[in-house]
Amino acid sequence: MQSLQHNGSTVLVTGGTGFIGAYIIQELVKTGFSVKALHRSDNFPFYISHEILANVEWIKGDILDINSLENAMNHVDVVIHSAAIVSFHKKLREQMYKINIEGTANVVNMALEKKIKRFIHISSVAAIGRTAKGQTVNEEKKWVNSKLNTHYAISKQKSEMEVWRGMAEGLSGIILNPSTVLGFGNWNTSSTAIFKNIHNGFSWYSEGENGFVDVQDVAKATVALINSEITDQRYILNGDNWPFRKLFNSIADQFNKPKPHRLATPFLGEIAWRIEHIKSFFSRQGPLLTKESAKVAQSRTIFDNSKILKTLPGFSFTPLQQTIEKACRQYEQAIKNGDLS
Repeated sequence: MQSLQHNGSTVLVTGGTGFIGAYIIQELVKTGFSVKALHRSDNFPFYISHEILANVEWIKGDILDINSLENAMNHVDVVIHSAAIVSFHKKLREQMYKINIEGTANVVNMALEKKIKRFIHISSVAAIGRTAKGQTVNEEKKWVNSKLNTHYAISKQKSEMEVWRGMAEGLSGIILNPSTVLGFGNWNTSSTAIFKNIHNGFSWYSEGENGFVDVQDVAKATVALINSEITDQRYILNGDNWPFRKLFNSIADQFNKPKPHRLATPFLGEIAWRIEHIKSFFSRQGPLLTKESAKVAQSRTIFDNSKILKTLPGFSFTPLQQTIEKACRQYEQAIKNGDLS
């Protein structure tokens, strides 16, 4: 494959104002690509520099709107599909299914129609599935219907099926499966809410274990794979596997906040999310713990990152402790600047 980067190529990023999408855009601009981005919200990411954002052709649109998708994909060589809803809240469930599944089908279909040269789908390890007893998961794991699967996981698994279908129809592409993505962003949305919850005194911890990855590592791996000839493959993007308690304690230490001290056993976890739901009703803020996130917190899964490391020689993941320390400093500065509430 001829190098797309040095061929005046244009990359379209869906979900350009989202957490992962914004960092992918930053990496694309720094690497020298021409970038277009589809966005619904006019709330551009404050954590990405104005110089980067100014180098992007922003297109107001929606992946549920075929016309805006067609317009966005004109004169595009590469599509990076990162638009999705990440939520464990029941009130967003219907919208999440529609955007994550139907929206992905629309993007895939338009990419096929426009004969896009390269397609990269940002999925999640949730689409592969979790385990209860600390088993190791790699790219060969088959999806199994399980009570451990959240509605978000089901929506991402079904969205992946649309991408696999597109690749069977001739789309040259790959699927990337990040674990829980951490870093500096808008902590009122997505996985960065972990930082907000600990900063605000979240008191529960579980004995679960999970994989975590730096958002900038996700962006670098994504851009590095644009020129690859590999297709019809998936890659887990995971930096470190940590117990949730270790993660929470590390963040609390960096913020100089009390460490979570209440063990949420499976039984107490059922009580905990109900308590948080009641508190959120009176505070008018989203609950710090939901039935769905409590389910994830009880799972114990080790994610294997060896495949991507073999595919990208020289690439390495940022140690999780380093990611936490950097992000906490950035969040504290953002609070002082009034960027976060």
